[in-house]
Amino acid sequence: MTYYMGVDIGTTSAKAVAFSREGVPILKRSVSYPMLHTHPDRSEQDPEQILRAVCRSINEVVGDLSPARPEMVAFSSAMHSLLAVDEGLCPLTPCMIYADNRAASIAEELSGNGIGQCFYAATGVPIHAMTPLCKLIWLRREEPGLFARAAAFIGIKEFVFGRLFGQRPVDSSIASATGLLNSKTLDWDEDILRHISVDRSKLARVVSPRHTIRYEPGGGDGVHSLSLPAGIPIIVGCSDGAAANLATGACGGQVMAVTIGTSGAARMILSGTGVDKEMRTFRYHVKDNDYISGGATNNGAVVLQWLKETLLQTEENFSRLFQQAATVAPGSDDLVFIPYILGERAPVWNSRARGLFFGLDIRHSKAHLVRATMEGVVYAVYSIGRILAEQNTVTELHATGGFARSPLWVQMLADVFNVKVLTFGEEEIAALGAVVIGMEAMGLVPSIRREALAVYHPDAGNHAVYRERVEKFGRLYESVKKEF
Repeated sequence: MTYYMGVDIGTTSAKAVAFSREGVPILKRSVSYPMLHTHPDRSEQDPEQILRAVCRSINEVVGDLSPARPEMVAFSSAMHSLLAVDEGLCPLTPCMIYADNRAASIAEELSGNGIGQCFYAATGVPIHAMTPLCKLIWLRREEPGLFARAAAFIGIKEFVFGRLFGQRPVDSSIASATGLLNSKTLDWDEDILRHISVDRSKLARVVSPRHTIRYEPGGGDGVHSLSLPAGIPIIVGCSDGAAANLATGACGGQVMAVTIGTSGAARMILSGTGVDKEMRTFRYHVKDNDYISGGATNNGAVVLQWLKETLLQTEENFSRLFQQAATVAPGSDDLVFIPYILGERAPVWNSRARGLFFGLDIRHSKAHLVRATMEGVVYAVYSIGRILAEQNTVTELHATGGFARSPLWVQMLADVFNVKVLTFGEEEIAALGAVVIGMEAMGLVPSIRREALAVYHPDAGNHAVYRERVEKFGRLYESVKKEF
C-alpha cells in the first residue's frame, strides 16, 4: 500500500493524515498543544512543543502503517505566526500567533497616518496587530536588544522545517499573509522592509508552495528524528486557509469556503491580485495566478468554549448545550451577541473590540445565551462573507471545522447566508489541501473525491429573521466601538 501524507500545523494541534490517491483518509494522528495567554493582549505558543507534536504525529502514522511508506509529505500551517530565533534556530521568543494583540497601537498608528493603506495596496494584507509586520515593529520598539540579537524572524512552519530538514524556506502562500510580501512580485517588499528596519537576510527565502526538499535523515537539528525513508519528497505546501479551499473544491468565483474552528473565516479563490477599497478583506496568494480573498474572525468556537467554562461554568457537553439552544427560536428572542472577546480581524480590523450581550431580559435563559452565542459567531462570519458575495455570485458554501458537527449551527449558516451549504470532514481538510499541492509538485493530477457529508438548504422564514438581526448586529458594533 502506498499513501500520501498531509501535515497541518494548526492553532491547537498538529495533525498528520495518510490519504489514498483519491484523497480518502486512511489514518490520522493528532497531538494537541495549548495557547498561552500570559497577558490580556498576548496569545502565544511554545514552538518547541509544536515541533515535538509535529514529529510525534508523523511518526505515529508512519509507524502504524508500516511497512507501507508514504509517497510524499506535504505541509499546511496556520498564518500570521512569528518568532525570533538565534543562529542555531533556538527560539528567543515564544511563537506569537494570529490572536496576539500586543501590536494594536502600532496597527492604529499605521492605519491613521496613511502608510497602512499603501502597505495594504502592495501586500493585500489589512493592517492589524495579527500581522508579523506589526509584531516586528513592536519587537523593534519594545525589545530593541532582542530585535538586534535575533538572527532571523520566522513563522512556525519555517521553524519546523529548519529544525527537521535543515532548510527554512517560506511558501508564498504563508509569506503573503505576513504584510511584508509584495502580492505582485511575490517577493519581500523592500519599501516595507526599510520602513520597519528589517534586512531581508533575516527573513526566510520565498518559494513556491510546490517547492520540494528530499528528506535526509540527520539533516535537521540532530535531536528530532522522523521515521521517514531517505529521499522522500517533502513539499513545503501552503496556508491552512488556502488548503481548506483546495481540499473541498471551493475554487472559482461561485463557491465560498467557510471554516469555523477555534477561529473562523470566509474565503474564495479568485484569479489575480486585487484589494478592497475599504480595506475590509485580504488577498493572499495560493499558487500560480490564484489568490484567496476573504477574511478571518478571531472568535470562532473558542467563544462557545469560553461561554461554557467561564460564564456558564457548566459540566454539560456541547451536544447537550446545542440541544437546549435548539429549543429557542431563531433570533434568540431579541438577544444579540457580539462575539469579539479576542478583539477582531475582518471586516472591522479592531484589536480593541470586545464582546457584548445586548437585549437581556427576564425571559432569557441559559439556552438563549448558548443560541445567541452561536448566532453571533455566524453573524461575524457573515459580515465577512457578505462583502465577497457583493463582489461575486455565490451559489453555495463549503463548510468545514468543528462547528460542522452541529446540524443546528450549520443550518444557522445556511439561513443567515440564504445559500445552500455543503459540509465536509473537519479534521483532515487542511492536510488534504496540502496533499493536493504535494501531488501537483510530484507531477500528478489530483483525482480527489470530494463528497459532501451533508447538504443544508436555507429556510426563508428563518432568513427573514436573521436578516434583521444581522443589521442590528452591525448597528450595535458601530454604536459602541468607540467605547472599547
